[in-house]
Amino acid sequence: MSALFQILFLIFSVKILGEAAERVGVPSVMGEILAGILLGVLFLNIETGVITFFAQLGAIFLLFTAGYKEVSLRDLKPAALAALVPTLFQVVFAFAFGFGLGNIFDFSFLQSLFIAVAFSPTSIGVVIRTLIDLNYLSSRPGTVMLSSAILDDIIGIFLLSVVVTFARFNRVPSFLGVLTIAGKILLFLLIIYLLGKYFFPRLFVYAQKMHAKEAVFSFVVMVALFSAYLAEFFGLHATIGAFIGGALISEIPLAKIQDVQSKVEGLAYGILIPLFFAFIGFSIDLPTLGNSGIFPLMVVLFSLSGKLIGGFIGSKAIGFDFYESLIFGIGVMPRAGVELVVLAIGRELGIINQEIFSAIVLMVVVSILVSPPLLKFAIQTERKKKTGNGIRT
Repeated sequence: MSALFQILFLIFSVKILGEAAERVGVPSVMGEILAGILLGVLFLNIETGVITFFAQLGAIFLLFTAGYKEVSLRDLKPAALAALVPTLFQVVFAFAFGFGLGNIFDFSFLQSLFIAVAFSPTSIGVVIRTLIDLNYLSSRPGTVMLSSAILDDIIGIFLLSVVVTFARFNRVPSFLGVLTIAGKILLFLLIIYLLGKYFFPRLFVYAQKMHAKEAVFSFVVMVALFSAYLAEFFGLHATIGAFIGGALISEIPLAKIQDVQSKVEGLAYGILIPLFFAFIGFSIDLPTLGNSGIFPLMVVLFSLSGKLIGGFIGSKAIGFDFYESLIFGIGVMPRAGVELVVLAIGRELGIINQEIFSAIVLMVVVSILVSPPLLKFAIQTERKKKTGNGIRT
């Protein structure tokens, strides 16, 4: 009964605190993380097994819906060409800053790799409201930013798959081990591609004709779980398979009818994903964070500056002016999704310690808070500058 009550408490609190966060102008993930912190404060005997299970499902559906809803393989190709250079720059800089920080604080090679991968993704959703409010989403920096965020997630998933497989060895594998890992990844991708190309479309044609209620919705959920299971079977992580499975069925019209999408979003964002973010909050060790000295501050500084500098240089390389490059760099600073999955996996595998875990969650929170006002200031400054130049001429 206590497990039921704790899940009830979490669902209630993530919605109430998530709504409060939205009303004060920050993403609901802030309130959801706070709900998890409250769970640890208010309850003495936490049913961690049950909550962990729901959190794992939440992580799977977080990445599945990212692939299912946000990634269009057909539309990504032309947009990706413009976004590729700035994306590579900001990912490489963020990765290098994260790995360098791990070395500065004498963490192990694998711990430094996890920090680097956690620094790499971007959560464009954090700043989309600011872009829309300022009518900047359809500008060139805005559209490149959107494409870059999608590419960012794909690169982050690839990096995660490699690092997680390394972590299972608990060391950097030999050359033969690397070839084995590459072979497993390629075999998984081949099988899931063939299923997505030939089997899944026929599956949804059959589901459409079934008399059983919600058959198409059920098959979408089954694809998410099967893709996650298949990835684990090949030694990858379940969330990686879920993302790829979601991206593949995003190309199947029968799997993306509006009614089914709404139901998938209801299950994912209504219950599972908020519970995952709450689990992240529950896992934070506040005393450890307070006793970590300068490390959490350095995590925040290195993670945000890596994205800002990399994004600025990369966008300058494709012809953006100073202010457009600054706007792009600020726009790719926030984190909120994939990096928390990276943290959860690292902690699950025993690679990430509590100090690293709590510091990077703090970084996510700070990035969510500071990115929108900085972006608003940069856009307004750019417009004033251009208006001033127009008046003088």
